[in-house]
Amino acid sequence: MGLRESRGNMYNWVSHVHTHLAGECQHKCSYCYVGQTLRGRPEKYKGEPRLLEKEFFVDYGRGRTIFIEHMNDLWGPKVDDDWIGRILAHCKTYPENLYVFQTKDPARAKNFLGLFPPKMLFGTTIETNRAIPMSQAPPPIERYKAMLYFKELSIFKLFVTIEPIMEFDLNILMGWIKEISPAFVNIGADSKGCDLPEPDPYKIKALIYLLGKMGIEIRKKTNLGRFGIKGEGHG
Repeated sequence: MGLRESRGNMYNWVSHVHTHLAGECQHKCSYCYVGQTLRGRPEKYKGEPRLLEKEFFVDYGRGRTIFIEHMNDLWGPKVDDDWIGRILAHCKTYPENLYVFQTKDPARAKNFLGLFPPKMLFGTTIETNRAIPMSQAPPPIERYKAMLYFKELSIFKLFVTIEPIMEFDLNILMGWIKEISPAFVNIGADSKGCDLPEPDPYKIKALIYLLGKMGIEIRKKTNLGRFGIKGEGHG
């Protein structure tokens, strides 16, 4: 695959994406976009997780914002500790880039603090505060609790992604985000027609407004358009 420019349903503030991992993500989220292409899940992303040795020869250059393992989860349950260490070491070899890591198991990432590159953003997905069956990942409340650990460390910037946004309790979700105190929050909707339990538009608008009043930057995806909310960039 190699390093490639970010396109499509990706964060518009990310310049490049790269993955060292093949196989299916073990979180098995019901809304996962990887298996929803016109031809179904690519062969590369089927089966057990495995390491792509050739990807360690990719030159990351400098001055880029690179989303690492955008097709998988670096801290997924079947990703070997040694693989994680090698991937982080690859990033550290090119310290003049900003690296983006997003995981649905931030608690596991605690074990790798000394291996992170110097410039990075660390985020998690919190689609809702409710226990809605949607994947085999740790539930949102566990992700929220783990992010509080990183907040106390204050060694790199955090972000939260609320996408695809699902039915939620306004005061609770707002409280979680406030406690995590992220540098920014991405908010997006289900863009694949996965029949998810979605909130009324007024609740999404209220969440955006109230988080903004707290001084938290909101980065809205264009897929919020069907809720009457203007997004930014592609997505």
